[in-house]
Amino acid sequence: MPRLRMAFAVALVIGLVSFAAGQDKQKFETKFEKDKSFYQKLTTEVEQTLKVQGGADVPLKHKQTFFFKWTPESQATAKDKDGKDRPTWTVKMQIEGVQFNMNIAQQTIDYDSTNPSAGTSGNPGLSDFFKNLVGAELKVTFGPGGVVDKVDGREELQKKLAAVNPQMESILKSVLTDEALKEMTDPSLGLTPPDAKGPNETWKKTTTLSLGPIGSYDRTFDYTYKGKETGDPLKKDLDRIEVKPTLTYKPPTGGGDNLPFRIKGGKLDTKEVKQGYILFDPKVGRVKEAKINILMTGDLDVTIGTAETKVSLQQDQKTELETADTSFITKKLP
Repeated sequence: MPRLRMAFAVALVIGLVSFAAGQDKQKFETKFEKDKSFYQKLTTEVEQTLKVQGGADVPLKHKQTFFFKWTPESQATAKDKDGKDRPTWTVKMQIEGVQFNMNIAQQTIDYDSTNPSAGTSGNPGLSDFFKNLVGAELKVTFGPGGVVDKVDGREELQKKLAAVNPQMESILKSVLTDEALKEMTDPSLGLTPPDAKGPNETWKKTTTLSLGPIGSYDRTFDYTYKGKETGDPLKKDLDRIEVKPTLTYKPPTGGGDNLPFRIKGGKLDTKEVKQGYILFDPKVGRVKEAKINILMTGDLDVTIGTAETKVSLQQDQKTELETADTSFITKKLP
């Protein structure tokens, strides 16, 4: 009898532990509610140091911010991998605004669609390119689990951007691929794991980002779910996922006739991950915040005209994402 009671107690403990562990598991699926828009602010800041063979260091800095509006328009159902009916969504993604700043060799280019009174400076062609992005719309279909299934509107976007400079059309077609747009229109930054995860469980995603005549990046993202956020009391209800990206650049295999330069060879790798995390809000089913900071170094063999040279590159890249229920853009009078 004592053994029976002991066995029952052990079974009860195991059951309670299993139940608790199950409760801790999260799916990190993006959720939608019809006609209820949400907004994102995505900022990328890059600091580069280029050293042309036999020359001095050339610093280059640029910072760009995109303001997105997501509006769920219609819901349907589809079978998931287990044969169960799961909701799918068609969501309109609109680029509400763009901010861009570049400084290269003491020359500055500025553009800010959110502040018409500020005007633009620097390269007019580049400013017109960003102007044409503002107001652009794409229709995104999310399959079961909140994963991007397809994106409509690619050709219209290409034509709109190519109108600024027709010579860019072939480049845009090779860069704005279906896969590139799927990544661009994923409000979770590719977070969604294949199944629910508990604290300290990991998963991995491997992708290739093609930039056409500029080359491509082989990328591996290692994710670890750390449980609830502990660093900030105001964020204690958010789930923290640590991210370790590894990027390897590969030169193009051909093309580039419309570019003023060609990358003939070389290698560029991740040297250090300075920061990498995502905060997910399980209450609303969205990524609330993300920060990723990586350092890359390498050498590239570049041809400009008929001259060939080696370029050493160090690149410090920071990416930050914020999500809110209201627009990040404060209306300003022109």
